[in-house]
Amino acid sequence: MKLPYIVGLTGQSGAGKTTLANIFRQAGNHVLDADIIARKVMEKGSPCLRQCVLSFGEDILLPDGSLDRKKLAGIVFSDREKLKILDDICYPHIDMMILKELVALGREKAEYVLLDAPTLFEAGADIFCDMIISVTAPENMRISRIMARDGITEEAARARIASQHDEEFFKSHSDICISNSGSLKEYEKECLSAVMQIMIKPKRHRKTNNEKKS
Repeated sequence: MKLPYIVGLTGQSGAGKTTLANIFRQAGNHVLDADIIARKVMEKGSPCLRQCVLSFGEDILLPDGSLDRKKLAGIVFSDREKLKILDDICYPHIDMMILKELVALGREKAEYVLLDAPTLFEAGADIFCDMIISVTAPENMRISRIMARDGITEEAARARIASQHDEEFFKSHSDICISNSGSLKEYEKECLSAVMQIMIKPKRHRKTNNEKKS
């Protein structure tokens, strides 16, 4: 069984990754959403959620025993050490489920799969990818989008951005980096160009940083 050609999609929160994912899907390809997987591993009664309760207390639970996501976000996005604890708990569960999904898509003979993962590098999921695309955008634009999308305050949006990598990191760690700083039409054109570039060029396995050094 052969795995599909896996394209990792990541970048800054609120930069507009969903637009690129939609264009990739419209081209007839599969999109694997790591955010959905992250929600699955934190479902009520899951081993991952039980580990989180041990670390952060039962206050992160709603009365029905499911996760209070806003409560947990308020705890970890204002404290880097607590965010690291959460990441260390969740990422192994997320990576395992990603791998299972990729294997299942391989059995279905999927040719291309976009792994849409905002924390692709933090989770170590870049190891699954044959190439990586990232999307960046100006900070004020991202703050407005995050506030509207998640219904949070500007202060909370800024705290979330502060916990993430800057633009230079994504430029240096990606095969393609798209700056979403112009009009929507211009951005969509760049996204379409990137998707066509992936599908037209011969598939080549992406070298890891260690392989590049050797």
